[in-house]
Amino acid sequence: MKKNVSLVLSSGGARGVAHIGAIEELERQGYNITSIAGTSMGALVGGVYATGKLPEYKEWLSSLGKLDVFKMIDLTFSTSGLVKGDRIFNEMRKLVPDMNIEDLKIPFAAVATDIINKKEIVFTQGNLFEAIRASISIPSVFTPMQKDNLLLIDGGVINPMPVNRVKRSENDILVIVNVNAFIPDDKPNAPEPKEKKNGLMSSEILKGLQNKLAEIIPKNKKEKLGYFNLITETIGLMLFQISTLTLQNYQPDVLINISRYACGNYDFYKAEEIIEIGKKATRGAINKFVDKN
Repeated sequence: MKKNVSLVLSSGGARGVAHIGAIEELERQGYNITSIAGTSMGALVGGVYATGKLPEYKEWLSSLGKLDVFKMIDLTFSTSGLVKGDRIFNEMRKLVPDMNIEDLKIPFAAVATDIINKKEIVFTQGNLFEAIRASISIPSVFTPMQKDNLLLIDGGVINPMPVNRVKRSENDILVIVNVNAFIPDDKPNAPEPKEKKNGLMSSEILKGLQNKLAEIIPKNKKEKLGYFNLITETIGLMLFQISTLTLQNYQPDVLINISRYACGNYDFYKAEEIIEIGKKATRGAINKFVDKN
């Protein structure tokens, strides 16, 4: 008899690709995922899984090289975000079926933040793509999503680990995948991904964005943190603090921790490596759970 799992997937940029590995390992070991709640990348991966399209999404992500990632960045420099996101979201539309959340095979919840009314928005019905688009709108990076009288940004601002939004069932196992853990990165030294893509490095992607940014924002040579590093560190600390408080209030049966040092926020070209990190962390967490029980 399969063991039913209520699964919670945290926000966390490219580290959220590890959610794919966690899901695959859970299923490999005979766990039956009966509901999902996710924020940001957790909402994207969880939503795609609920449509049954996770293998296709994994294949697409794994095919991305560094130049592919760079080409999807359409800079806008508006007052509400640096990346318009049309190219990225157009690619997402090819992978996320045009359907409503209530028609998915399992209960699903995606979390976003309404910056105008200063409240959490939980999508449990309505258009799936719109819910995911709202949930992954990283503040100051992606432009927010306008919906009715709401201005929606990344759900991680309020609820990066939406344990209180997952639908529970009798005798289920609560599993949380936290990709923002302040733990050492224990992965072995891995070779560079197979495609150099003209030698464009992840750091060069960020450097290119920073150079563009410098055209409109004067550079302070005394600054030790660049613009994107400052955003990353600030958001990382915020996610850690909120997640710590969440875990104090909600004790999962299985906590799968992924180091926040496993990769950069925008290292999507490392998908295969990140997925394996998710699998490894899941095996370790399940082993601990089994030993206790």
